[in-house]
Amino acid sequence: MGKPHFLSLLLLFILCTIEYSQQSLDDKISNYLNDKTKGASHDLADKSKFLAAHGLARAKKGLMPLMWDSKLAKYAQDWALKRKSDCELEHSFQDGQFTLGENIFKGSGSDWTPKDAVKIWMEEENNYSYDSNSCADGKMCGHYTQIVWRNTKKVGCARVICDNKDTFMICNYDPVGNVFGEKPY
Repeated sequence: MGKPHFLSLLLLFILCTIEYSQQSLDDKISNYLNDKTKGASHDLADKSKFLAAHGLARAKKGLMPLMWDSKLAKYAQDWALKRKSDCELEHSFQDGQFTLGENIFKGSGSDWTPKDAVKIWMEEENNYSYDSNSCADGKMCGHYTQIVWRNTKKVGCARVICDNKDTFMICNYDPVGNVFGEKPY
């Protein structure tokens, strides 16, 4: 585990360095794109922020970082654009029909970042019991377990400022996580 582990940590360090060193410029670019295109954000800034946040979360469990997948990102972008008019917190699949892993987020206002969404999803770790491989009664933990699902290798995400000025974000994962009866890591 020496070289692959070192390389994953090096990649994570580089992504985080890029994220924090360019944050104010990236935020300005992202705001400009959202104001001008009125569409889902698909710029390099959001991509690096989604990847860095996921990578940090997975590194805490000793997992390799996810790779960005342009097809998953396109799928996420298409769904985010469909949610732009109503900003409803709805999955792109019908219940029980998931062929990809999917985390969705909605925040009041337009200041929410990819890092914020991943942080909120990761807070569900407090609701998860590894021993029983289940969520606490009445609590959610599936967003968390999807992020740290050991077999998941790819992610693609999108962020959109909705017509009502709220923020909608979506990440899709492949292979899908949250397989019944299996532990995430």
